[in-house]
Amino acid sequence: MNPLSVADSLPHDLTEARLVGRVWCDGDRPGPALVTLREGEVIDITAHGPTMADLLEHDDPLTVVRDAEGTSLGRLEDLIANSQASPARAPYLLAPCDLQAVKACGVTFAVSLLERVIEEQAGGDPARATELRNELQAMIGTDLSRITPGSDEAMALKQALQARGAWSQYMEVGIGPDAEVFTKAQPLSSVGFGTAVGLHPASRWNNPEPEIVLAVDSRGRVKGATLGNDVNLRDIEGRSALLLGKAKDNNASCALGPFIRLFDERFTLDSVRQCQVSLRIEGEDDGFRLEGASDMREISRDPLDLVRQTIGDHHQYPDGFMLFLGTMFSPIQDRDGPGQGFTHHLGDRVTIATPALGALVNPVGRSDRLPPWTFGIRELMRHLATR
Repeated sequence: MNPLSVADSLPHDLTEARLVGRVWCDGDRPGPALVTLREGEVIDITAHGPTMADLLEHDDPLTVVRDAEGTSLGRLEDLIANSQASPARAPYLLAPCDLQAVKACGVTFAVSLLERVIEEQAGGDPARATELRNELQAMIGTDLSRITPGSDEAMALKQALQARGAWSQYMEVGIGPDAEVFTKAQPLSSVGFGTAVGLHPASRWNNPEPEIVLAVDSRGRVKGATLGNDVNLRDIEGRSALLLGKAKDNNASCALGPFIRLFDERFTLDSVRQCQVSLRIEGEDDGFRLEGASDMREISRDPLDLVRQTIGDHHQYPDGFMLFLGTMFSPIQDRDGPGQGFTHHLGDRVTIATPALGALVNPVGRSDRLPPWTFGIRELMRHLATR
């Protein structure tokens, strides 16, 4: 599998996009640097941050980034190549967030709602998925994507399903008034473009989840967006929703990048609402290939509603947060045999892309075999003190 080029990895209108990110640098003071791009150069602007959380807290981060002086860390082409090397060579891309909480919304698309119900009723057994999928579609008998969550129509459907014994906790967050918002990863634990994502060794039924991720400041203002892979363990969550933490938050189980694109007159929240996010999975050991897409126009809850349900008088985020908006894409294509559906093989390459944000590419490994997460908040503070 050939590495992605700059043209494949970055926004289609790169010269017009204002991108910010983080890279790992070696040298006398190894650690992360805050960067932007200018005329093909990677510019260290850490002095104007010094963290991504600080940068996004500005009322006008666009002007700060545009006017910030900094030193070149090299050519963009080299950064993209370094980030896909194994092992990566410095400087290489990190996840573009740092101190922000990493939150995620589940069951925000009708298709993903059905798949969560299937996981629950299958009890984590992928062999039962096809039969259950057909039964549920026949039982519901309506297009869930046309139902507004929390509406009178949604509540009427809830009562009908309860009467038939078909109600589910996933239906509750899918069409009920309250969104599912959970903690996906700890600050500084996410991996970036090119770095392997991790699967818990106990999982035998899992998949990537291609999503757009909003960058939100401490006052709930959305400042930009990036791409994310909300790595999902279908068998573990399917056994019990109380295992969501084990299914979602493991070493390297969250990927973000390659950069945060700041909002401006060309790229806005309306642009996010119109995005189509593509997914490509390429198998290293079996030549398997799967492609699909998630259309943000089919989301059941508006992104701003999801932001409001995350932050407010009920909950504050003084360092801001990253918010995964959910996906409509749950891969069901058979891979290892008829009726077994899709699951990852180690060595798979996952590419999540949309023209306005570029592409996030990550190979797949096991959480217990990947490099452990060691650079936390205390290490970041020590590093910044040396700068």
